[in-house]
Amino acid sequence: MKITQVISHVLQYDLDEELGYSQQYYFKRTTHLVEIRTDIGVTGWGECFGGGNIALANKTIVEKVIQPMILGMNPLDREVIWHKAYNLMRDHGQKGMPIQSLSGIDIALWDIAGKIHNLPVYQLLGGAFREKIGVYGYGMMLQRVPDLEHRFELESAAILDKGFKAMKMKIGLGVEKDVRLVEAVRKSIGPDVPLMVDANHAYTTREAIPLGRELERLGVAWFEEPVAPEDLQGYRDLCEALDVNIAGGEGEFTVWGFRDLIKNRCVDILQPEVCGLGGITQYQKVLALAQAHFVPVVNHVWGSAVAVATNMHLLAALPDFPGAAHPVQPMLEYDTTPNRFREELLVDSLEINEQVKRNDGFVGLPKGPGLGIEPNRDFIKKYSVGN
Repeated sequence: MKITQVISHVLQYDLDEELGYSQQYYFKRTTHLVEIRTDIGVTGWGECFGGGNIALANKTIVEKVIQPMILGMNPLDREVIWHKAYNLMRDHGQKGMPIQSLSGIDIALWDIAGKIHNLPVYQLLGGAFREKIGVYGYGMMLQRVPDLEHRFELESAAILDKGFKAMKMKIGLGVEKDVRLVEAVRKSIGPDVPLMVDANHAYTTREAIPLGRELERLGVAWFEEPVAPEDLQGYRDLCEALDVNIAGGEGEFTVWGFRDLIKNRCVDILQPEVCGLGGITQYQKVLALAQAHFVPVVNHVWGSAVAVATNMHLLAALPDFPGAAHPVQPMLEYDTTPNRFREELLVDSLEINEQVKRNDGFVGLPKGPGLGIEPNRDFIKKYSVGN
């Protein structure tokens, strides 16, 4: 069996209203899928982290840089393929877009392996530790409107009405404004609903400490990406200064990048992004490193239904932490804002919203071999850009 073609599909459409986070506002929804074809007719699908023009740049890396390296190779040789591509790119990018591009390719190879062996990916990873996965609703993106606090109140109530038992919101507008936003949401959802906040590295450590103390007062479960991903000392200072859990890791790459983050206990909760850090092959190494240092893992998830399905397999195969009779179970991060690439991309929808509502905040495991999904090619053709 040989790889015969690697295809990038960058999909994009205009949003009805802009959404934002602390670094920018955006008007378009973009996703980057990778399709790998073989000479026996088996096809695998993956996804690369990175939107907008980043996705178009990654498309070039996938098709013009990595594809020539791996054509003709056996797609089951995932480790060999990963290291060949990485070793030939490492002088030009040990982090960032080259690794995001390799991530989508690696995920597609795992999808192929599952289809060849007629097993779901979580079975290839060692089996499922759970038959259902809890889901938290990710919403409350930033918007340039005068009544953002009221909008967040309404959106947080709507997320609860959809059946989600926990939720996450954006912050990053300044300490005082952030506190008012979190206060509004906490008032809306009550004191007992787990609430997480994501600053997308908007702050310095000096700014994040007083904000973190306010978040402690408001019962926030974790403070995500408070400072820049390169600022490992800042992360460690926050962990030492604050009682609120410090979460991060979505902006880190490969097991080498995660090494110091984990070894130095820079985060209380690790958030690896499988579509960015190097794919499932590297995710498994990062997970082993986190477990060896007793750092809990809650995956970062952002993208299309392909990313969601991939993370469902990873969370199913994630060991209980700590091993106990009643351990805290991992949760699937789920973007509740409108997203056609999540709801309409697949021939058979994952039906996350329906399952959450029906199953008291939980979803079942994916069915079928590989990732258990099949993208709709007519849909892909309709929204493709950059061809």
